[in-house]
Amino acid sequence: MPQDRLAEPTVFRPDLGQPEAAPADFRTPHNPSWQCVLICWGNKYSTQIINNLVRSIATQTASVPRFVLISDREREDVLPGIRLVRFPEHWLSEKLKRSGCQAKLVMFEQGIVPVDLPAIYVDLDTIILGDLSQGLRLLEQRQTVAILQSAIIPFGWVGRFIYRCTKGRRYARGNSSFVIYHPAACHYIAEQFKQLLQQHPNFEFRPMIADERFMSWAAQPHIKRIPNRFAVKFPGEYMFPWGFWLYLKAWLPWVRARRRALVAVTLNGLMIKPERLLSLREGDVIVDEKSRKLIWSRKTLGQMQSKIKAFYADSF
Repeated sequence: MPQDRLAEPTVFRPDLGQPEAAPADFRTPHNPSWQCVLICWGNKYSTQIINNLVRSIATQTASVPRFVLISDREREDVLPGIRLVRFPEHWLSEKLKRSGCQAKLVMFEQGIVPVDLPAIYVDLDTIILGDLSQGLRLLEQRQTVAILQSAIIPFGWVGRFIYRCTKGRRYARGNSSFVIYHPAACHYIAEQFKQLLQQHPNFEFRPMIADERFMSWAAQPHIKRIPNRFAVKFPGEYMFPWGFWLYLKAWLPWVRARRRALVAVTLNGLMIKPERLLSLREGDVIVDEKSRKLIWSRKTLGQMQSKIKAFYADSF
């Protein structure tokens, strides 16, 4: 069994249905109703980034969750309300920690995340703007796995139909920046990957080339889309090859309303890491590997520009 560390809990109760601000040394509630899963290996993310994300989630949710950090090392300076769980060694193979991030499938490993509560996994390069626990409404049943849509084939009956007709060669795919699931019903995802890894050690089986592809393939009968009114990937929402579209999109009333209601935004992609964004000046332009432009301006980003600055103000 993995080792874990959990501080003595303190109960937090919302006042009149509003989230109660948790102090910096908050503890996990005695009876949490959900859990938030984080994963970290290597030195890419500082403990300060992790603590900042945890505080943001804890202070904006109506129900403070149990926090589970799956880590490759002891992290003594994480907040005392975080349960630290060590990575099993077989998930720390170098080939599982490369760009495909297959090591993230550890979140489905039996014995890692407690099975008593539903869970929301969040990437560490994420900005939290509201109550993350709202995402639990997407769990229609225990088998449901909700992720962001990232390919043309849609989730739902269309994706399942194509999956069956092509015998799994074509399927709806998502992005794993957010994963909403129940650990008790999803151990099969990790087990199936480990079995296939023995047969295809170099990822010859295409769904194995990335964690998000594999979970999309393995959980295709139960996959569900996280709507873009709840969470988005920053490049997909705020970047585009044509600059004029960024200005026009930011002006559209229904887009502005949806963006104001966003609960979470992930800064996925090497070109838009927070430390780089904070160094930009008004009007600066970034072009990523897919030729998508980011125009660092309030006219294209609206309130998101100031929200990014505020979220990471004390992290760098």
